[in-house]
Amino acid sequence: MQIASMTGYARRDGRHGDDAWTWELKSVNGRALEVRTRLPPGCDHLDLPLRNLLAQRLKRGNVSATLTLAGRSGGQRVTINEALLGQVIQAMHDLEGRLDVAPPRLDGLLAIRGILETAEAPPDAAAADERDRILMEDLGRTLDALVAGRAEEGARLLQVLSLRLDEIAGHVAHAQTSAAAQPAAIRDRLLAQIQALLDGANPVGPERLAQEAALLAAKADIREEIDRLHAHIAAARAMLAEGGAVGRRLDFLCQEFNREANTLCSKSGDIGLTRIGLDLKQAIEQFREQIQNIE
Repeated sequence: MQIASMTGYARRDGRHGDDAWTWELKSVNGRALEVRTRLPPGCDHLDLPLRNLLAQRLKRGNVSATLTLAGRSGGQRVTINEALLGQVIQAMHDLEGRLDVAPPRLDGLLAIRGILETAEAPPDAAAADERDRILMEDLGRTLDALVAGRAEEGARLLQVLSLRLDEIAGHVAHAQTSAAAQPAAIRDRLLAQIQALLDGANPVGPERLAQEAALLAAKADIREEIDRLHAHIAAARAMLAEGGAVGRRLDFLCQEFNREANTLCSKSGDIGLTRIGLDLKQAIEQFREQIQNIE
């Protein structure tokens, strides 16, 4: 499986009989899958199957689905507002003999606003079902295009993420081989700190001295952090190779990356190693920023 981006766009026009429509799907980053729909009147019954179809193909992202429909399968139907027409005729009788005017003609009566009404004729049930079937098929094709676009963007993100992991691995290797992380350097710093303790006004007892030496040695040793960082890099590469919806897991792994990088910086007793740690943190943050786009 490939990794996919959460951003994408797809649009498709369709036609069936007197109906013409446009499906439009937009997707941006999101913590989970959130779908917003905009359907024309009379198509509300498509909302649930639309959501189910999107949930089958997408795992994360804020998705907007819009259907624009022109034309109606039932066509237009003209009706006469007989209640209003009756009121007009009654008014004519009431005015008869009071005004010296010719009686209105039929076309004049029908021209009065509100006498003639137009409405959508109810479509044939079979024709409506057929239109809905074709609409949903067209939605499936639009969704195919959206998924393909997200996959293409995901392939580009995969290259960027791999480069960021290589950068992180380079900083970790640099920290591992730095002079400040070598046993000799750690021993020299430890001896200097112990000597500073021995030169104090109040002599330190053997037991306390052994405790302080153990604490100083543990604080100066970054091998455990280096080992964990190597393990995190291997885990991240495995997730990227696995593909699928790994964005949440990678985001959590970035927290672990940051935790080890912070500990490495706190243990550093050398400005060179501290700079390596800061560069490592910057590379991890750039990796995390790109992860926010992954499904």
